Formats: sequence, C-alpha cells, structure tokens
Amino acid sequence: MSTRNTAIFDLDGTLLNTLQDLTNSVNYCMKKYGGPVYTCEEVREKVGNGIYVLMEKALPDGRSNPNYDACMKDFPVHYEEHMMDNTKPYDGIIDMLHTLKEHGYKLAIVSNKFDAAVKGLCKDFFADEIGVAIGESPSIHKKPAPDTVFQAMRELNVKPENCIYIGDSEVDIQTAANAGIPCVSVNWGFKSTEFLKENGATQIVSTPKELADAILNK
Repeated sequence: MSTRNTAIFDLDGTLLNTLQDLTNSVNYCMKKYGGPVYTCEEVREKVGNGIYVLMEKALPDGRSNPNYDACMKDFPVHYEEHMMDNTKPYDGIIDMLHTLKEHGYKLAIVSNKFDAAVKGLCKDFFADEIGVAIGESPSIHKKPAPDTVFQAMRELNVKPENCIYIGDSEVDIQTAANAGIPCVSVNWGFKSTEFLKENGATQIVSTPKELADAILNK
C-alpha cells in the first residue's frame, strides 16, 4: 500500500508562468548597464538555476562583467516590485491543487528563485493550498542539491517515501533523483518534451489534470 501523501512542486514553469516578468527584469538590468536585450524565448533558455546563474548567462562575460554585482543588487529589487505584473498560474493549476488537497495531500514549493520572491508568490497565489515555500538563499544549497527538498519534508513532517516531486526542467529531474523520490515532469513550462526525455524524464504530463491523476496513481 502506498504511503505517498505529499507533493513538492517547482514554481516557475510548473505552477506559475513567470517568464514575461523575469524577462522584463532581466532587460531592465541589461538596459541600465548596457547589456543585450532579450526575448522571452531567449530568457526561457537561461532560467532554472537561480538568479546568479540567470544574470551570469545574460551579461556579456558573465560574472567577470564589471556590472555583475550591480545587476545582482538591482534585479531582485526590480523583480519584487514587478513580479505580479504578468505572472499567473497556468490554466488548471488551482483545480489540480484542490484535487490533491481533497485527497489529503500535503503540498510544498521548492524553487531556485530567490526565497523572498518564492514566499511572496506562494502567498499571493496559493495561500489556501500551499503552506511551505522554500527558495534560494545563502543558508542552504539550491537544486539540484536535495537540501531544499529535505527542508520542505522537515517542515511538513514527512519522509522521502511519502513524497513525489513535480517540475518542468532537467534541474528538477536531478533534484528528485538526488532526494531519492519519484519525479513527474510537466511539458507546459520552460522545457520541451524532447528536452525532458533527453535529460532522463520517466513520466511527462501535458495538463494539470493529467498531473493530478499521475500523482494520485503513482
């Protein structure tokens, strides 16, 4: 008999479509410090490993760019002010979370987005569904290290055998493997079905309803 009762979600590209607001904040920094301006599709290819890596990929010469530190100060300030401009849950996400809650599931978010933004977006969009939200911070190793997943387990008082992880990227697949828990990949986010398969996805779903069924029947 399955003891699974907990679903741990990635945030960007899994629960929320954040791409336009991320792009706008990247381009705010680029325009301010003379970097290139990017399309949403170009930023899509750079996200998934937190803002330090995002800015490294966006700036010419990466962390060697003399404006890197300034961008790292300005980006989170601009993003926190504008992260609600265009961001919203993907269609069907709220119903999917309600279905899991009705089946007694505990829910959490674990993201490589900086912690203040993760907690703020969770409160704004999922306050009734998700009580634990953990983002990137200096005090804990980010994904694909399993540390933030284990922290979510501690806060929910569950064990690995109780959990399943859901995400849209290769980082999420690696994170679940490092935490020793199953992973369901979603293809409506920042990575394609082909990319997910190439990076080890074992189960891919195309709609939140399919995701609810996959979690409940895993």
